[in-house]
Amino acid sequence: MTPGQSILRGPVQYLKGVGPRRAERFAQLDVHTGGDLLYHLPYRYEDATTVDPIANLKVGQDATVIGRVVSKGVIPTRRRLRVFRAVLRDESGHIECAWPGRPWLDRTIDKGDLLLAAGPVRFYHGRQLQPREHTVLARASDDGGTDGGTDGGASGERPAAGRVFPVYPATQGLTHRQVRAVVELNLSRLLAELGDDDPIPRAWLKDLSLPPLAEALRTLHRPPGIDRVEPSQRRLAFEELFFLQLLHARARARLRHEVRGVAFDAPPTLTRALLKALPFQLTGAQRQSWTEIEADMHRPMPMNRLLQGDVGSGKTVVAALAMLKAIEAGRQAAIMAPTELLAEQHQRTLGELLGPLDVEPVLLTGSVTGKARQDALQRIGDGRARLVVGTHALIQSGVDFASPGLVVIDEQHRFGVEQRRKLRESGQAPDALVMSATPIPRSLALVIYGDLDLSVIDELPPGRRKIRTAVRGPESREGAFDFLGEQLAAGHQAYVVYPLVEESETLEARAATVMFERLQACFADFTVRLLHGRLSSAEKEEAMRGFLAGDTQLLVATTVIEVGIDVPNATVMLIEDAERFGLAQLHQLRGRVGRGAEQSYCIVFHGTAEPSERLLAFEKTSDGFKLAEDDLRIRGQGDLFGKEQHGAALLKFARLDRDHDLLEDARRRARDIVHADPGLKKPAHRALRHELDVRYAQREALYQVG
Repeated sequence: MTPGQSILRGPVQYLKGVGPRRAERFAQLDVHTGGDLLYHLPYRYEDATTVDPIANLKVGQDATVIGRVVSKGVIPTRRRLRVFRAVLRDESGHIECAWPGRPWLDRTIDKGDLLLAAGPVRFYHGRQLQPREHTVLARASDDGGTDGGTDGGASGERPAAGRVFPVYPATQGLTHRQVRAVVELNLSRLLAELGDDDPIPRAWLKDLSLPPLAEALRTLHRPPGIDRVEPSQRRLAFEELFFLQLLHARARARLRHEVRGVAFDAPPTLTRALLKALPFQLTGAQRQSWTEIEADMHRPMPMNRLLQGDVGSGKTVVAALAMLKAIEAGRQAAIMAPTELLAEQHQRTLGELLGPLDVEPVLLTGSVTGKARQDALQRIGDGRARLVVGTHALIQSGVDFASPGLVVIDEQHRFGVEQRRKLRESGQAPDALVMSATPIPRSLALVIYGDLDLSVIDELPPGRRKIRTAVRGPESREGAFDFLGEQLAAGHQAYVVYPLVEESETLEARAATVMFERLQACFADFTVRLLHGRLSSAEKEEAMRGFLAGDTQLLVATTVIEVGIDVPNATVMLIEDAERFGLAQLHQLRGRVGRGAEQSYCIVFHGTAEPSERLLAFEKTSDGFKLAEDDLRIRGQGDLFGKEQHGAALLKFARLDRDHDLLEDARRRARDIVHADPGLKKPAHRALRHELDVRYAQREALYQVG
């Protein structure tokens, strides 16, 4: 590194203790520069400030000890369980630690290592510590012997006590101790170059009781106490959430001010007629959502709104009102579904709903060919098709709308950014209403769909029969199959869902293909069909059409039916190895039944000794939004983000189960700033503009297309 070159922006290779080979390892952790290392934060901490002397440990106590490994080994038991054991010694005495079922630790913990171990003290031929967590603080082979000691004996443990040890994300060939050593060697220089630079105004930090950036980073790498960690984590979380919301706010502002929209201000003849003709009253949540959508459509800038509602909450009626509002203003409306079957279902439902108003849905999917396709394209092109229902076929070349007004996108998570961009490019930007039947927590919606306004239908129509849900163990399977047979014999239909297509050597979950053959034999008097994602599109369509028509009584499937069609005659959903599904998936699968007048049932089987907390929550409630909050709390946000479109890396520092107050504050501040200064050109906002240009340029480019 040349004199005067920035170590924050310079390659990590030139930092102390790194070099070319170790830089390759750091690259696997997405650490390429000194700044990346500064933001490569510990994922947990070992608190050695309250270390217990080994001699004072008592049975029943929860203890934290630091000791030298004086002996170790793997011991088999009569039940063929292999137990790794290690004896730790400090200045006061020694104790045996045991890790049942973890013999591989024999390869990672060596005699002479300095170990921090935390867990309960139990009686097993004397006192025994069974560590919940452990960390190798120093290797016997390390230069100097220990952290703070050089004699390799018990006296080296004392300096380790009284410290909080950060544990860093690591990778093959680069241990968390090596990462910690590199951070220690370079932290002071990195922080010195950072200085007092802070993109977040000091007044905001004071309002939120958060430390400045440099102080937060120093505390997270060198915590003086475990109680100082959380405020510093929340400081970085706020910065991350604020800039994400700033990107969202700028995307919304760009759409509103740079893209010409339509103000739908014609007399509400069709919408009033539909509301009058409905055989039921809208729920309070439906009325509120319609009010928000109607207000958006009155404005001369494009609507960009997410309509979120549980299965059966009545999103389609609200979407129909929005489409009629576009139609009564002389514009065309379209609804796009992820599958042909769903598109056909929408055509039937909307045809029945809007037929009396002389609004006929025109269908356009890949299966509409020949003269029917040419007729549909001509009617779309000359404006006679006021309402169009279709799939991705709606955004293919050759489909030209005469006067696009509103596009409804059903099941948003099935469509990517590219499809949304193409819809925006279809002439004068139509209003967009995105529908999703997958309830997600509000905090998650603000992060993923922050560029969309949010409407939520969080109540079901009155009189809807609740699906009876039961969580059962393997011993109840025969009884459940008997019940399934009774339902089929009574003329009903059923689903049996498995998490895998084929059996796996590494996973013990039952496979749909294997169980399909057994279920065919078990229910020989009925037609049983198999449906999974590896089938061709034509085969999947055929299987679902057969089930919809009633020709198939039992459908054996994977989660390909998670987003499916209405089969009112289906009354039983049986899910095997349910612990392998997320709560949102289970709730979506349960929503495949309960569509008709008959009582419906959902039976889920767990393959473990006891049902998990998630499955018990699923059994207890049918509220999709409550389950989504439980899923966030139990599983964490990484699993919920997934990796296809957003990735868990969307949030590196913020935790939505902890930082929802920071998210709301960040959203409010970001919207206020962009409302007052969309281009961030005022002197007070130059630091924010610079931060977006330097650290968020790539993400801001993605937001240009929605």
